[in-house]
Amino acid sequence: MYRGRFAPSPTGPLHFGSLVAAVGSYLQARSHGGEWLVRMEDIDPPREMKGAADDILRTLEAFGFEWDGELLYQRSRSEAYRDALNQLDHANTLYGCVCSRKEIADSSSAGIEGPVYPGICRRTPINASGVRAWRVRTEGAHIHFEDRWQGVVERDIARDFGDFVVRRADGLFAYQLAVAVDDAAQGITEVVRGADLLESTPRQIHLQQLLGVPTPDYAHLPVVLNERGEKLSKQTYAAPVDRIDPLPALFAAAVFLGHTPPPEMRDGDIESFWRWSIEAWNPERVPRKRGLPATTGARAA
Repeated sequence: MYRGRFAPSPTGPLHFGSLVAAVGSYLQARSHGGEWLVRMEDIDPPREMKGAADDILRTLEAFGFEWDGELLYQRSRSEAYRDALNQLDHANTLYGCVCSRKEIADSSSAGIEGPVYPGICRRTPINASGVRAWRVRTEGAHIHFEDRWQGVVERDIARDFGDFVVRRADGLFAYQLAVAVDDAAQGITEVVRGADLLESTPRQIHLQQLLGVPTPDYAHLPVVLNERGEKLSKQTYAAPVDRIDPLPALFAAAVFLGHTPPPEMRDGDIESFWRWSIEAWNPERVPRKRGLPATTGARAA
């Protein structure tokens, strides 16, 4: 059975960019007759906004989303992440790192998403008591996958990202590890999310291969950009969607994803919108772009 998921981080209210990801993942799952799960990626408490998780869930309910099974909160998954680290350690693919951010910046090359760790601590045995973070080995890791909307992606993990962190210096488990573990545990068959996370995928596939778990299919939607070409986010002051009047935002999300609901549905109800959208959903209509301006769907609002 097809199984998809929506996995927001509770760093603020749901905005239009997050709504597009939710709509795309929901329609992809429901059009396949599959399940749609919701996972709260609350693994980074310093970045979280108090009450945001509950606010996001209330917004999803107001917009007519219906998820399957119980909600999963990453904050409750520490034991599973520790087990994964132990598995990596037993396979000799994990090592401790004592380097500071300044030391890494001074000795690293530029990668796709920041400095590429040069492997200093990989070559030198480290006393566990002095470890700041734990990294996974990436030498020889070449990842190739075909994304539904972004096409073929090939990455040399060691060159493009370096040995990346799986447990941080503050003791928190890293995003890449948590997602790889949870997608496997929940039996996710296709990950539908924004293209801003496209470069996370090679690292997650690398971890899946090391942990011996299945790799789902991937489908990265174009992200929503503001008038300055920036991704809509809390950092760029994206406004929350209006859960009192959801239909305009739902129409705009459908148009952004290449679909055009009948105009008369504006005066209808959310249930009718979802019935039409699930039946009309065609992945081939989704723009094969990394990002599009929010005005792409504005005429539907």
